[in-house]
Amino acid sequence: MATKRTTTPNPKSLSAEAAEALFATVDNSGHSNVESAESQRMRRKEKGHGVEVDPLSQDDPSGSNVGSRISRAGVVIVLVFLGTIVLTQVFVGVRRAQHTANLSGNVNVRTVADAMDDGIEWGNGFTQFPQEFSVQEADENTGRIEVSVTDTTSSNTLECLSNAQIQATAFAVNSLLNPKINTVIYHVNVFMNEDGVIQNSSPFGFFKPAGNLTPFMTFIWTKTTTPDGRVRFSCTIAGVDDELQNTLRHQITSRATPPFGADEEEPESADTPAAQVTHPRS
Repeated sequence: MATKRTTTPNPKSLSAEAAEALFATVDNSGHSNVESAESQRMRRKEKGHGVEVDPLSQDDPSGSNVGSRISRAGVVIVLVFLGTIVLTQVFVGVRRAQHTANLSGNVNVRTVADAMDDGIEWGNGFTQFPQEFSVQEADENTGRIEVSVTDTTSSNTLECLSNAQIQATAFAVNSLLNPKINTVIYHVNVFMNEDGVIQNSSPFGFFKPAGNLTPFMTFIWTKTTTPDGRVRFSCTIAGVDDELQNTLRHQITSRATPPFGADEEEPESADTPAAQVTHPRS
């Protein structure tokens, strides 16, 4: 038969009311005497013995604020860095707008040299030119502008043609908008090795390319007026020989592009029905 177990209260234990009254006088240090605990804390603080630590506090127990200083310094550095980038972009944009040339108003050797050096207005922005250039002629009396540039950044023939075409078009059209200019000649030179391969400056443009300075091609832009008063711009590319043409064709042709002459159909023989004629195009 089960018996009911009874417990005898410990005479030394505190009742609920007594425990509540006791802990009401306990401070953060664990002392039940508030005045004694306060005096002990002050004495330890004066003599430098012991540091009270609040586990819920985010402050450094040692009293150091190095972490917060490092955080503030990091935020200041990031803000200064971003501000410097923004100010640099604004400065470059303002300077570019002030120095970008527009040859439609005035053409002479100085304005053309400035245009080649700082860039020229083209579209919604501007176009830059190679750093090495020379101005042979820039005269509104003769209506001619003739310049020469040396491309040291292009790595192959196709890239050089693409860059030169954009630069020559921007320079010529901007110049031909001047009523006194009717002819613009843009010579392009490159450095080539003994095998006829274009050399560029490397690394990062610090060293000039090796090889011999060789004429690459010339863009000749002219402006004429038709009998009905319309203005016509014409462009002629000179200096393209068979070797250069074959090189460009080889570089343009890829696996996705049919080789030159692939569009030509095979002749149909008399013995072959029309339905069986094959075409090399895939």
